[in-house]
Amino acid sequence: MSTASPAQTPAPAEPRDGHGLVEIRGVGKRFGDFTALTGVDLTVHRGEVVVVLGPSGSGKSTLCRCVNRMEAADEGEIRVDGRPQPLEGRDLYRFRAEVGMVFQSFNLFAHRTVLANVAMGPRRILGLSRADAERRARGLLQRVGLGHRVDSYPAELSGGQSQRAAIARALAMEPKVLLFDEPTSALDPEMTREVLAVMRELADAGTTMLVVTHEMGFARDCADRVVFMDGGRVVESADPETFFTAPATARARDFLSSVN
Repeated sequence: MSTASPAQTPAPAEPRDGHGLVEIRGVGKRFGDFTALTGVDLTVHRGEVVVVLGPSGSGKSTLCRCVNRMEAADEGEIRVDGRPQPLEGRDLYRFRAEVGMVFQSFNLFAHRTVLANVAMGPRRILGLSRADAERRARGLLQRVGLGHRVDSYPAELSGGQSQRAAIARALAMEPKVLLFDEPTSALDPEMTREVLAVMRELADAGTTMLVVTHEMGFARDCADRVVFMDGGRVVESADPETFFTAPATARARDFLSSVN
């Protein structure tokens, strides 16, 4: 695995003034003898769509999981809306509600209907009544094109429908930022188009999003900023036009030539 040297890494582009909604400073993460992240600095501003690209094993998914605190960083700090991550307990559950996450696998509860899957978080974590939680869930399922499947069980859905239900479930918590960890990697092209259409709509609506993906078309069309990672580091950060037409590092140019 190649790793960019500090001299090769340009300063990350930060297009907006002021503090970010998500601030990642000096984050490192190790798994035994393997270093997954080293000195990662990244800011995601409110209303911004940041797409993280890079080869397999570059640390993209680990970074996403650290932001949600599904993995605890070994060093550095992550703040969301100015506050550090809680360490445990109910505060951590509430924090994860504010930092919604959509995974590669859909993680829906097989024994619950689609409606119940989406309504469960608002009821248990946010304290909404059953009627209010289900009203919110129905509206979101309608928004992602699943209004007709509220009484279905996950096994009755296609992969694309399951992932759209997972997006609705994350949105039901009214998160401040949505994290997507390779949300289309397990889907065929038609299902991928279904999910990307929902993500494009969210981007157009101003949802703050940090998206780990291999979908170059989405990165070109929907990202405010593209972040390229390799060897557990942020190698470069730029607007999509700059990144795809004139990447600043040889490593990014090699990556783009391999995927085009």
